[in-house]
Amino acid sequence: MLTLTQAVYDQIVAHARKDHPDEACGVVAGPAGTGRPERFIPMLNAARSPTFYEFDSKDLLKLYREMDDRDEEPVIVYHSHTATEAYPSRTDVTYANEPAAHYVLVSTADTDGLGEFQFRSYRIVDGVITEEAVEVVEAY
Repeated sequence: MLTLTQAVYDQIVAHARKDHPDEACGVVAGPAGTGRPERFIPMLNAARSPTFYEFDSKDLLKLYREMDDRDEEPVIVYHSHTATEAYPSRTDVTYANEPAAHYVLVSTADTDGLGEFQFRSYRIVDGVITEEAVEVVEAY
């Protein structure tokens, strides 16, 4: 299960809405070994596309160095889908290279009639997608 604060949840959703109609992407880092997503890090979608996201390789290298210096790890890797449901595409599965991370997808399309976005979390390990529950808390 993914547990995150309301503040982090709101930041991810706001980023997805702000970048719409392009896909938004980013990371939420946390202290190594805790599994606690704490530091919201919005990234630029280098592809600037409504159907695809890509981290800029220089920005990603800088981020990983920074996380290493702060003894952090990527707890959440997130991006948005602008026209489809919040479910990993084949490309998303190919890019999922952090087996311990939660892969959060936010859909800014109304694909289920329940509102303008969906917020869902997955584990993606060796190409296998497993959806997990999401719990939003006020604080840890």
